[in-house]
Amino acid sequence: MSFKTDIEFARSLDQQDVLKEFRDQFIIPEKDGKQLVYFLGNSLGLQPKAAMDYMQKVLNDWASLGVESFFHAEEPWMDYHDTLTKTLAKVVGASRSEVVVMNNLTVNLHLMLVSFYRPTQKRFRIICEAKAFPSDQYAFETHVKHHGFDAKDAVVEVAPREGEFTLRTEDIIATIEKYADETALVLFGGINYYTGQVFDMKAITAAAKKAGAKVGFDLAHAAGNVELQLHDWNVDFACWCCYKYLNGGPGAIGGVFIHEKNFADELPRFAGWWGYDKSTRFKMEKGFKPMAGAEGWQLSTPPFLMYAT
Repeated sequence: MSFKTDIEFARSLDQQDVLKEFRDQFIIPEKDGKQLVYFLGNSLGLQPKAAMDYMQKVLNDWASLGVESFFHAEEPWMDYHDTLTKTLAKVVGASRSEVVVMNNLTVNLHLMLVSFYRPTQKRFRIICEAKAFPSDQYAFETHVKHHGFDAKDAVVEVAPREGEFTLRTEDIIATIEKYADETALVLFGGINYYTGQVFDMKAITAAAKKAGAKVGFDLAHAAGNVELQLHDWNVDFACWCCYKYLNGGPGAIGGVFIHEKNFADELPRFAGWWGYDKSTRFKMEKGFKPMAGAEGWQLSTPPFLMYAT
C-alpha cells in the first residue's frame, strides 16, 4: 500500500482500523457542529462516555452511605482499586501484585527514586535521555542534590548524534557501559515526549543490569500506547499517568510497577497509612507494616472520584 495525503485515503485507513468501533465510546469535541480531528491524545485523552456515570455512582454512594461507602457501597471503596490494578497489570505486562494505582506520575517518580536511587560515593550517576520531560529532569536534579551530589556531574544525559533527532540504542548502551561502575540508576522514558521515539526498553534494561545498576522507566507516553512486558524485561520499576492514552481525565490517578524480585528487599520508602497492612490498618498501630507487593508503597486515602474515571 502506498501512502497518500488526501482525505479519501485517510478515511479508508479509518475503515480498516480494527479498533474503529471504540471511537463511539468517547465524546469527541466539536466546532461549528462538526467533530474535530483530535490529535492531542498525547496531552489529554478524550472523555469516555461512561465517565460521568462512573463518577455519579461514587457521588451517590457518598450521599447515601457516607463513610460506610468504604465497606458497604456496591463497589466498596476499600477495594475499589482492585479492578483498575488488574487491568493496568495487563497493559504494562505485569502480575497483579506488581502494580498499584496511586498518586500522580511525578509524586510516584519521587517515591520510586527514594527506593531505587541509593547512591554511594562510587555509584552515584543517573543515566537518562537528553530532553526528558522537565518534571523528570527536576526530580533527578533534586534527588542527586538531596544526596549531596552535583547534578551537572551526577546526571548523565544521552543525546542524539549531531544532525540526528533520535537516540541510537547502541549509543545508550555505550553510555551505560562507559559509566558502568559509577551508575546507580538508568531511567528513560518508554517513549520520549518530544520526539515520539520508542526506546528499546528490553535492551536498555539488559545493559543496565549488566552494569549492576537499577533501571526504571517513565511510561507517560507508552502506557496504553505500545506493548509493554515490564516483568519479562526485568525492569525494576516504572511510573505512568493515566490521562493520555488511558483516558482517565485531567490530573488522573497514576500507576506504578515494581518488579516482584524487589519485594523481598528492605527497600527504603516513604510510608503512609494506606500502604499499611490492610487487615490491621484501622487499628492505627505504631510501626509501619507494609501491604504485600506494590500496594505497600501507597500513602494516602485515594481520590475515589479519580478512580471512577
